[in-house]
Amino acid sequence: MLKKTLILSLYFFFSFFSGVASSTNSLPDIGTAGAGALTIDKEKEYGWAFKLMANQGLPIIHDPLLNYYINELGQSLVSNADSVRMPFNFFLIEDNEINAAAFLGGNVKIHTGLFLYANNESELASVIAHEIAHITQRHLARMLEQQSFSNPASLAAMAGSILLALVSPAAGMAALTTTMAVSMQSQINYTRDHEYEADRLGIKTLADAGYDPNGMAQFFSKLAEKYKYASLPPQMLSTHPLPETRLSEARLRAGQYKAKNYSNSLDYQLSKVRITVRFNNITPSAAINLYESQLKNQKYQIKEAALYGLALAHFENKNYPQAQEIVDGLLQQQVDNLFYIDLATDTALALKKPEPIINRLQQLYKRSPDNPVYTINLVTALQENKQYAQAEKILELFIRSHPEHILAQIIAIDLYKSLKNRAKEHYSKAQYLALQGRFREATQEMGSALIHTDNPLDQARYTATMGRYQKDELRLKALNKR
Repeated sequence: MLKKTLILSLYFFFSFFSGVASSTNSLPDIGTAGAGALTIDKEKEYGWAFKLMANQGLPIIHDPLLNYYINELGQSLVSNADSVRMPFNFFLIEDNEINAAAFLGGNVKIHTGLFLYANNESELASVIAHEIAHITQRHLARMLEQQSFSNPASLAAMAGSILLALVSPAAGMAALTTTMAVSMQSQINYTRDHEYEADRLGIKTLADAGYDPNGMAQFFSKLAEKYKYASLPPQMLSTHPLPETRLSEARLRAGQYKAKNYSNSLDYQLSKVRITVRFNNITPSAAINLYESQLKNQKYQIKEAALYGLALAHFENKNYPQAQEIVDGLLQQQVDNLFYIDLATDTALALKKPEPIINRLQQLYKRSPDNPVYTINLVTALQENKQYAQAEKILELFIRSHPEHILAQIIAIDLYKSLKNRAKEHYSKAQYLALQGRFREATQEMGSALIHTDNPLDQARYTATMGRYQKDELRLKALNKR
C-alpha cells in the first residue's frame, strides 16, 4: 500500500524514472535540507542534467518526422500557455504504456502508447497541455517546498532517492519507501490539487491553441472506463488518478467554450500510422492485412493515412515497388508532405534509384533549408549516392544550427567514416557522447580528433570544445553540492 501511495505522491516526477535503463552516469542530487523551492535558474540546471541522462538512458525515438511533429504540436500549445518561463523540450519514448510525464526544466516525454490510444489530435494535445501546466505552475518545485516544511531532513533524501531511480529503479523505490513515510496524506491532497489545476489550465491552453477543449474529458473518460475493473491499470492511472469529480469538472470547463467543428488532423493520423507500423509489436504482413482491410471496408478516419500505412507496411515487408506506387499516388495530392517525401526517399534508395528523389529533395531544401525532415533525407540520399562532399556541406550547416540533434550527429559519424576523415569522425563521436552527459569519453574522443588534424582552425575549435566539456562536467558535479 505504501508503495502505491508513494507513486501517487510523486506522480509526474517519479513516472519519468520508472522505465529508465541502467546508466553509467548518475544524476546529481537535488538541493539540500531546507533548500526550499527551486529557483527558475536551478530548475533549468536540473532540466539540463535530466535531458543528458534521458538521452543516455531512455528509449528515445530519433525519428525526424515524429520528432518534428511532436515538437510542432508541443510548441503550438506552449505558445498559448500562461506563465511560460523556460524553453520546452518534447520527446517520444518507445513504450506501449499509455503515459506522458513532465519533468524539471521544461522536459516533457510522450509514450508511443499514448499516441496509439488517443483517437484524435485534440485528445493527444490535451494530455500534453496538462503536462505543460505542471511545468508552468512549477508543481514539482512547490511539492518539494511543501515537503521541506513538514520534514526538512527528508527533502534531500527524497530528491536523492528519486534521482537514484534513474540509475536503478529498484534501488530508487526502496530508498523512497524508507525516506517518504511521513506526511503522506497531506502530500496526496497537495498533488490532487496539482492535478485539478493542470486540468483547468490545460483545457484553457487546449482551447486557445485551437483544439477541441472536450479532448481532455473524452480521453480521460475513455481511459477510466476501459480500466475501471482492471487489476493492473496503465501507468498513467497510477500517476494521474481519475476520480469522477475530476472528470465532471473537465466536462464542465470544456462546456464553457464555444462549440465548433474541429477538423481531423492528417499529420496526427499519419504519425499514428507510422508508430503503428514501425514502433509497435506488429509484423509487416499483419500491418498489410490491417490497412488493406481498412481500405476495403472503409474503416478509417482519413483514407490517405490508411494508404500511407499500407505503403509503410509494404516497405517494411521489402515490397518496394508496391510501396513506391502508393506513395507516388499520395505525392500527387500533396507534393511537399513530409511523411510522403520521407517514404519516397526510403523506397527510391531501396530500389537503387536515388537521382529523382535527390532532385526533388534539393528543391524542397532550397525552400526550407532549416526543415530537419528534408535535410536529413537529402543528406542520407546524397550519402547513399556517394555524393559525400555535398552531403557534408549540408549536414555541417544543419548541425551548426541544431547542435543537439542526435540523429544528425549519428549520421555525421557514418559520413566522416565514409570520407575517411578521422578527425571529424572523432569530433562527431565526441559531440554525440556529450549530448548524453558522457563528458570524459567526449573529451577523449576530442583528443583523438586533435591528433588527426593539422588544421590550425580545427585545432583551436577542438581545444575550445574540450574546455567546454570539462566545464560541463564540473557543472554536473556542482549540482551535487547545492
